[in-house]
Amino acid sequence: MNGAMAASSHRITLGPLVAAIDQGTSSTRFLVFNSKTAELLSHHQVEIKQSFPKEGWVEEDPKEILQSVYECMERTCEKLTQLNIDISNIKAIGVTNQRETTVVWDKETGEPLYNAIVWLDLRTQSTVERLINKTPGKNKNHLKHKTGLPISTYFSAVKLRWLMDNVDEVHEAVVSRRAMFGTVDSWLIWCLTGGKSGGVHCTDVTNASRTMLFNIHTLDWDPELCTYFGIPMEILPRVRSSSEIYGLMKICSSRKSGALSGIPISGCLGDQSAALVGQMCFQEGQAKNTYGTGCFLLRNTGAKPVMSDHGLLTTVAYKLGRDKPACYALEGSVAICGAVVRWLQDNLGIIGSSEELEKLAASVGTSYGCYFVPAFSGLYAPYWEPSARGIICGLTQFTNKSHVAFAALEAVCFQTREILDAMNQDSGIPLTQLQVDGGMTSNRLLMQLQADILCIPVVKPSMPETTALGAAMAAGAAEGVSVWSLSPEDLSEVTSEKFEPQINPDESEFRYARWKKAVQKSMNWETTEPVCNGNGETSIFSSIPLGLYIMGSMLMLVGAKYLAGRD
Repeated sequence: MNGAMAASSHRITLGPLVAAIDQGTSSTRFLVFNSKTAELLSHHQVEIKQSFPKEGWVEEDPKEILQSVYECMERTCEKLTQLNIDISNIKAIGVTNQRETTVVWDKETGEPLYNAIVWLDLRTQSTVERLINKTPGKNKNHLKHKTGLPISTYFSAVKLRWLMDNVDEVHEAVVSRRAMFGTVDSWLIWCLTGGKSGGVHCTDVTNASRTMLFNIHTLDWDPELCTYFGIPMEILPRVRSSSEIYGLMKICSSRKSGALSGIPISGCLGDQSAALVGQMCFQEGQAKNTYGTGCFLLRNTGAKPVMSDHGLLTTVAYKLGRDKPACYALEGSVAICGAVVRWLQDNLGIIGSSEELEKLAASVGTSYGCYFVPAFSGLYAPYWEPSARGIICGLTQFTNKSHVAFAALEAVCFQTREILDAMNQDSGIPLTQLQVDGGMTSNRLLMQLQADILCIPVVKPSMPETTALGAAMAAGAAEGVSVWSLSPEDLSEVTSEKFEPQINPDESEFRYARWKKAVQKSMNWETTEPVCNGNGETSIFSSIPLGLYIMGSMLMLVGAKYLAGRD
């Protein structure tokens, strides 16, 4: 009896709880927070498999993604029960997700029509080159005035176009009006609110702003952009704010997580916007950098979109309520960050875990002149150069795997320096410190290197799950839920650790200059567009080796005839 009373009183003191689904590129998590203290109470994580069917292609299974969400919810509910925490205290659920990743499914069967094409995927490079070549002046920023984005393989519209052109099931479903398109948030919300039995087909402004089909000024799908890419508007989800009740959870009652049925899904933010909210960057000029699969630096620019002159994206940061104004951000996006660790582990086998990378790099404390440009998916900000490919240069006989490991960590820091420089130039007000979050921030050597290369302090919160926290905050603050106050005076004080620069700025500048030199070497490596002659026809001589071979063969034939004639 006493134990039951103690458990009951413990549950009462916790107050309302808010959960978040954090569906990232490499893993899915379900986390539960105390809405009054922002304390993380319990969570569970499941890895997601990526497949690489061809060079440059990156896919994930939408059904595996959904199943991973169910598994994380189930395991977290079990852990909460073991902790004597009442699951019925969860008042809302937020969703945050890998952005741009594209899913098309059949609304009648509820089945995906193809794998999810991941944001990193490069299969649309030839489509992108063709689109850019058709614009006046071959300008990749042709649509930027509406979208805030360059025409790039990164964004959803070209992935969706590829699916419609190359996958019969998708084409047929679009023609017969059975197809639904969405980024991962839309797929999850639709499934979790009933799927083919009344599921809600929606997205939020932050995810919509990453498709190249969304007008960031009108905050809605743009008919001209949809026509430009040949996308029928009826397959698109309804665009909502980042904080409102979209629908109620529907989960089988036989599951432990069945207790979540009927709870509103009331927050939705793309992962980088969620991290901006979780880091409480609500003031104009505040910024954060997230180190995940990629690396993303966002700076709050307030109620007006600011266009970059230095290769950054203009994106919707958040819109925390139907009647609240949208807030915008400048974003520097780096494709390969944590993904380089996975590459060193899975492809080269020089480390067994991410923790091992830090030890290996720390054992030498220098790259010894080795520079690593991990342009596996081309270069994103500030270059937007899809022709680039990864290179490791400056190698000598002295170079070993420890130097390569150190160079890989430095690469993450140099790429952040490039986008920070661009952001400082666009804003005219240099950042005096950098707030950071994401999985790689547990690497203390990386954090120190980052401070050294930026020549400013790096500040890391003691609770690293800021992306999930941002989604939970948006869900808890939604009208009709209102268990989480976003008023500045009510926000929890965040404890953090600060890394101060420890090297001479001249040394930092020297290493950065060498990095820039390496970046130039990585460019113009790959092109998918054949060279055309004046008639617009592909020339056999567009391939120099082939041209030389054919020219050589012709000369040999002429020479042979000449010699035969002399005899």
